[in-house]
Amino acid sequence: MTNELNELATFAIVASERSFTRAAIKLGVSQSALSHTIRRLEQRLELQLLARTTKSVAPTAAGAALLEDLSPALEQIRHALDKARSVRQRPEGRLRIVMSRSAAVMVLLPRLRAFAESYPDIVLDVVTVTGPVDLVAGEFDAGIQLGEYIQKDMIAVRLTPELRLAVVGSPSYFASRSIPKKPKDLNDHRCVTLRLAGGPYRWEFQQGRKSVTINVNGPLIIDDTHLVIQAALAGVGVGLAYEEQVAEYVAKRRLIRVLEDWTPPIPGFFMYYPSRRHQPGDAVCAGERAAILRTKVGAMIQRGMTREVRPLAEPPCRRPSRGSARS
Repeated sequence: MTNELNELATFAIVASERSFTRAAIKLGVSQSALSHTIRRLEQRLELQLLARTTKSVAPTAAGAALLEDLSPALEQIRHALDKARSVRQRPEGRLRIVMSRSAAVMVLLPRLRAFAESYPDIVLDVVTVTGPVDLVAGEFDAGIQLGEYIQKDMIAVRLTPELRLAVVGSPSYFASRSIPKKPKDLNDHRCVTLRLAGGPYRWEFQQGRKSVTINVNGPLIIDDTHLVIQAALAGVGVGLAYEEQVAEYVAKRRLIRVLEDWTPPIPGFFMYYPSRRHQPGDAVCAGERAAILRTKVGAMIQRGMTREVRPLAEPPCRRPSRGSARS
């Protein structure tokens, strides 16, 4: 069937151009290959379709009748192919993304308007969680997570520069309490604890080669870093959040940052999605789904979702974690 369609399409071009030379140039093949294709078609149909002389080529009566019937069908095929290509060129459909609430606020929301205006045919279906998620099992197309917690067999692209955590408390809280100088001093403070999927987060600190993990205690356990910040502002206790989230409060002296030299940079947020071999669905549609996914994710990367950083072939290596994944 494929060979017959190719032969018919070739015949239509030769008949329309009325020249093997021009048709060969248009198709990017040799004149001898073109002549062989036409002869094969004529032999199969047992009809002469083209009248050839040394100076001209013209369709015979049978050829002209075939060309008249073929032209609308070939035009429909071209239109269908152009329509299929336009889907790839202009991504559309639903994209299910899973991320933490912090990633949604810090990464997604600032870029959402530009993305929506550039790609109005993509619907972002966003789910927020408090810990790592199996994308394939959860039927998610992509996720946004800290680079250190992304599995190495995922395709990952950096979305933010490196991040830092910040330990903060309000001036009213520290008015009657000493400023912690070392992580262990937090044992003498009320701390607002972040709850993750695996339980309360254990605060991790590092200074040079020395690493310390503190199981903090306090009057409040909560699953949202933004609520942790609000609790710290209210003087409930010491909180842990991303530096970017508290920078304005620290600048306005509504929060006091402590233990700054114990919070080195961490990899930052990455968008990640499964490689083709991990795509769900049957073997027939897996390739199509993977191709569409790459188009959608590529659109997100190219328009407003990245901060002009170099895409990575794979995420950074995960360093051993002494606690649950950060939100």
